[in-house]
Amino acid sequence: MISELVIDVQPTEVSIAFLEDSRLVEFQKETRSLSFSVGDVYLGKVKKMMPGLNAAFVDIGYKKEAFLHYQDLGTNFNSLDKFLKAAMVEKKKLPPLSKFVQQPEMPKEGNLTDLLKSGDEVLVQIVKEPISTKGPRLTCEISFAGRYLVVVPFGDRVSVSGKIKSSEERVRLRQLIQSIKPKHFSVIVRTSSEGKRVAELDTELRTLVKRWDDNMTKVQRMKPPTLIYEETGRTVALLRDIFSPTFEHIYVNDIDAYKELRDYVTLIAPDHAKIVEHYKGDTPILDKFEVTRQLKSGFGKTVPVKKGAYLIIEHTEAMHVIDVNSGNRTRGTVGQEDTASEVNLAAALEVAHQLRMRDMGGIIAVDFIDMQEQDNRQKLFETMREAMINDRAKHHILPLNKFGVMLITRQRVRPILDFANTEVCPVCFGKGEIKPSILFTDVLEAKVGDLVKQIKVKKFKLHVHPFIAAYLKQGFISMKKRWQWKYSTNFKVIADQSLGFLEYKFFDNHKNELDMTDESLSA
Repeated sequence: MISELVIDVQPTEVSIAFLEDSRLVEFQKETRSLSFSVGDVYLGKVKKMMPGLNAAFVDIGYKKEAFLHYQDLGTNFNSLDKFLKAAMVEKKKLPPLSKFVQQPEMPKEGNLTDLLKSGDEVLVQIVKEPISTKGPRLTCEISFAGRYLVVVPFGDRVSVSGKIKSSEERVRLRQLIQSIKPKHFSVIVRTSSEGKRVAELDTELRTLVKRWDDNMTKVQRMKPPTLIYEETGRTVALLRDIFSPTFEHIYVNDIDAYKELRDYVTLIAPDHAKIVEHYKGDTPILDKFEVTRQLKSGFGKTVPVKKGAYLIIEHTEAMHVIDVNSGNRTRGTVGQEDTASEVNLAAALEVAHQLRMRDMGGIIAVDFIDMQEQDNRQKLFETMREAMINDRAKHHILPLNKFGVMLITRQRVRPILDFANTEVCPVCFGKGEIKPSILFTDVLEAKVGDLVKQIKVKKFKLHVHPFIAAYLKQGFISMKKRWQWKYSTNFKVIADQSLGFLEYKFFDNHKNELDMTDESLSA
């Protein structure tokens, strides 16, 4: 299987597409100014205690106060709290954690009001981004993740990933980490550590421990609410979690992001540094690698499966519902049970793909076509489990119930990725009427003339729908060439699959969009 990463960096947002054999399996999009991401560490202030929920609302600077439950304090909260108070008092030099006297571990059951009160300062880490009307979800069990290891201060345990099956390797890694880890640091050994040498693991361990020391120094001069540690950029964080020797290409269209990724890959896998490539083509990078087409075909309410079958996907605040339909399949001599089994097995593969691609989390109810034979029901359950084996999000799958519904729970740490089905038309601006489409080229020519004569921009790129682009460039003396001669300009026409039929965008040579929309052009 060939794995590729395609990264589209725009002035206002970053899109990351993960492809396996050219098929889109994961897609993430975020605004470049987005804060409050999973892994960020904040010095917050308790704003309100909620005894009935055994929780507290904490101010970390977000418009909605963040939520902290007693169960999310972690077993070593007493040690963290004491260390934090010592850091706030001692402004000169903070003693190393190895010399700190650990406090008793927290009981599993207890009351948050016995530990915190309104106005208290607390060190917290985001475990869930703001979703819908809810603020971020917090934990006091601070951790720093690397490629091979995860370091958790105020502990002394070593845990090895259960995905490492070899008992000899598990013992080797456990003994190795025990011998090199500093005192009062727990370490989680990730699956990617399998077979790694002591030098590689020791280097990363020291880096993660230093990260803790550096950030605790910041605490001494900060006042809440404030950001103490910002998790690695989304592109590097995703690469850190999924990178493997099967990666053949990482394409990115931004020079700064390219350098950041190249440096990171050089650090963790020097032999693979050349797989990071700076994409310089004129065609939008997501169009070039067929990501836009797959997004438009795969993110609708109705998703085709095969041979006429399809899925209906609905989202609610509490859960997601997926209905499997056989469509207008021609059954021929095949019995109803066999048809239902065939459709359900194909649908299970597509459901697993959709969950991963859309990053759907929480409770998912899948209504499969009814089947009577227990063997077919069991085969469907096993197929779904196998299809989701590569899903990095924690999940749990229940067998079909008597109603033919399969319930799946999947870890939700970010809002579901979805595309709005309704928006104001960029051509008519919501009025419902436009000028005749035959005059669209006249509108474009007028815009080109305005850019050259009034705004004095000689070099730019015109993004239009692929059909319009083909029309503008057709013929020996194309319409594009005639405009270039007429206005003494040098511009490029770019086919952009993300645009509507009569939609257009102008960009300068620095990829900055030039606002040339004018509602007076619409009827």
